Amino acid sequence: MSSYQHILVGLDLTRESSDILRKAINLAQACGAKLTVAHVIEPLTFAYGGDMPIDLSEVQDQLQIKAEQELLRLIGHIDYPVEQEHVLLGQPATELHYLAKQIEADLIAVGSHGRKGFALLLGSTSNSVLHGASCDVLAIRVERQES
Repeated sequence: MSSYQHILVGLDLTRESSDILRKAINLAQACGAKLTVAHVIEPLTFAYGGDMPIDLSEVQDQLQIKAEQELLRLIGHIDYPVEQEHVLLGQPATELHYLAKQIEADLIAVGSHGRKGFALLLGSTSNSVLHGASCDVLAIRVERQES
């Protein structure tokens, strides 16, 4: 088995993102791999089914700006070079699959909250990324931190 050459890290920008990023960096260092980080924002129209009688574009733009700032803050605290950073708009698994192909990533690393029961039946982003990826997927288990 050869080592990974380019790791794509999908972050949801929660408190656990720094832990996920740290573990992905450790793997990238061990492999001498390039590192790309990404966050995917689901369009507000997805959440509301497009049935909102108001224009949500300004709110969507603000979410994009906030996500870009948070992603830059996260990668500003690491001591490993980041090849690229992306804030994308769309369905997370689909966008991560597409980006992985575009940048020729051979591993997608995402956080997994280890949901059980009903939450597991509903699916999760990490599960969606796993089913449909054209490269390896690493689910990094994280425990939700209390506020």
